[in-house]
Amino acid sequence: MPRLRKQLPAHNGSGELRCRSFQGAVDYEILGDPSSLRLGPLRLRGSFNAAPDVAAECFRDGEGDLTIATGEKFRITMLGHTEGSVTTYFEMRV
Repeated sequence: MPRLRKQLPAHNGSGELRCRSFQGAVDYEILGDPSSLRLGPLRLRGSFNAAPDVAAECFRDGEGDLTIATGEKFRITMLGHTEGSVTTYFEMRV
């Protein structure tokens, strides 16, 4: 019998992304509760949407800071992006 994995709740909103080549508003989706993150190895995954050229530049930058709707600020590491897409995937930590 396969083990079922608990589905993490998705937290959607608008926030501010800062990286080397961009600073501005983005729409994001985070899988899990961002307020549950503490210092340490635990990370949450998510994605943000921006214009295709902005998404590509942020992915090339590799990392940045995301301030979510609640005002909390998180460090993010870019994980993936498809050329021409508006979506960039990331891992976030405190």
